[in-house]
Amino acid sequence: MAPELCTEKGLTLDEVMQAIMDGFARGSAGTELSIYAICSAMRTARRSLEIAELAVRWRDRGVVGFDIAGAEAGHPPTRHLEAFNHVQRENFHSTIHAGEAFGLPSIWEAVQLCGAERLGHGVRIVDDITGDVGSEQLGRLASYVRDRRIPLELCPTSNVNTGVCASIADHPIGMLRRLRFRVTVNTDNRLMSDTSMTREFTQLSEAFGWGLEDFEWLTLNAMKSAFAPFPERLRIINGLVKPRYALLKAELAMGTQTR
Repeated sequence: MAPELCTEKGLTLDEVMQAIMDGFARGSAGTELSIYAICSAMRTARRSLEIAELAVRWRDRGVVGFDIAGAEAGHPPTRHLEAFNHVQRENFHSTIHAGEAFGLPSIWEAVQLCGAERLGHGVRIVDDITGDVGSEQLGRLASYVRDRRIPLELCPTSNVNTGVCASIADHPIGMLRRLRFRVTVNTDNRLMSDTSMTREFTQLSEAFGWGLEDFEWLTLNAMKSAFAPFPERLRIINGLVKPRYALLKAELAMGTQTR
């Protein structure tokens, strides 16, 4: 979320954060949910250092990372290098929207110059992959991203809406999953894309024939890549994700046997 977009009515950035975190606490009370926030600075503005400092200031109150979002063209990650340097000095996490509307240079800058641990979208990494199905060749950057297990925060529906690909079936997520990149599935913007994680998974199942094994792999990728504290990630993986997928698989097997 972008705190700077919530100050039009006079709230300070810290008041915005307090309101958001209070809402998270109320919404998750009495549930097994853990809700954390990533503070995004708008790359078209000049407040990225201020937002990075805000994110670090709230790190012990539910904020786990820093990001830049907005139009890539004309606004490369390195324009916000001071903010990312601050985040790195503070041993804090960062992800960068890169490699969606713009190509490989955006991804390279995000990873190699700004220290991004994850890539928001990152779908244009396919521009560094050549060859036919089954004999793909990865370029230096694609190899680096895969070898380092840098997560790709892929957003299929959003990418169709913005013209990255013509349909879900044409989305590179199929190839990237087959090539074992650290693929995760995201909604990007539920309001504008009119989507949900259920809808994303349903469309991927219809387009690629994916089943529970695929979705468990994707969900585990997401949890391994989360900026939440390591013990919390383990709790969710071992206490929620794996048991719930095991239950779904058992229910599916029972349904198949009784037909």
